[in-house]
Amino acid sequence: MTDRAAVLAVALALDVAVGEVGGAWHPVALAGRVLDITYRPWRRRGSATALAGGAATLAAAVVLAALLGWGAERLAGRRFTRALLRGAVLKQTFSVRKLLEEGAGVADSLESGRLEQARLQLRSLVSRPTGGLSSELCASAAIESLAENVADSVAAPLLFYSLLGLPAAAAYRVVNTADAMFGYGGEMEWLGKSAARLDDLLNWVPSRLSALALVGAALMLSGPAAAASAWHTWRRDGPRTVSPNAGRPMAAMAGALGRRLEKRGHYVLGAGYRGPGPADVRAALRVTGVAVGLLAAGALLWEARR
Repeated sequence: MTDRAAVLAVALALDVAVGEVGGAWHPVALAGRVLDITYRPWRRRGSATALAGGAATLAAAVVLAALLGWGAERLAGRRFTRALLRGAVLKQTFSVRKLLEEGAGVADSLESGRLEQARLQLRSLVSRPTGGLSSELCASAAIESLAENVADSVAAPLLFYSLLGLPAAAAYRVVNTADAMFGYGGEMEWLGKSAARLDDLLNWVPSRLSALALVGAALMLSGPAAAASAWHTWRRDGPRTVSPNAGRPMAAMAGALGRRLEKRGHYVLGAGYRGPGPADVRAALRVTGVAVGLLAAGALLWEARR
């Protein structure tokens, strides 16, 4: 096994075994605080100033993250120790267990009729307001987030690591974090525009890889009819979101489950299907888990053959 394959195997094993660690000191949380502080001087400025300041701040943060990743790759020591240390660093750029735990928590609350609790738990998965969501819309939001995060939280970090190593995976995570914080328009539209556009570019391939993995998961779990439905819904409804990427895995998930996914006032995916319930969140968790397994296996095979 190559060094890079060993590092990837360690990172995946750590995620399965321990999930997220570090809390407020997790590298992504630290990056978020640094981004918030460094973006702050450019808020409430004119559009040109905010655009330039946001772009410069993002560039500096990306370079710093890449340098830290490069430094981690240069760690010396025995091969086993290097793999452990680098794997621990790579683990911080993606999250599977935490994503599945959050989704399962929403399913638990919906199944027991605790709608308000489900709305609160959804806040860790989605950025939309959750206070007035019905049970069906809560289930839809959870399923959409599971599908989208197959791309953002798994496919993209693994792809960039496989192509360019830890510096690329770390840089991607910073861009994705900046987009999540500032890329939603409104009063920070120009401040976050560079992060939003760069994130769109970086996620173009991962979003489509994740949609393909979801089709494969549907095939493995439910057979050819489910896979065909996932493929057809992906191709038909994938472009219906404002984001050029988010709709791809979400539409594939809608087809795989045979359920309508809806964000009121924004999009409907799988319009011909009925709305989802708690059992469909459980089914989405299974599809997500298998899709992640396919992506991880593909990355490991790629590294092992290099």
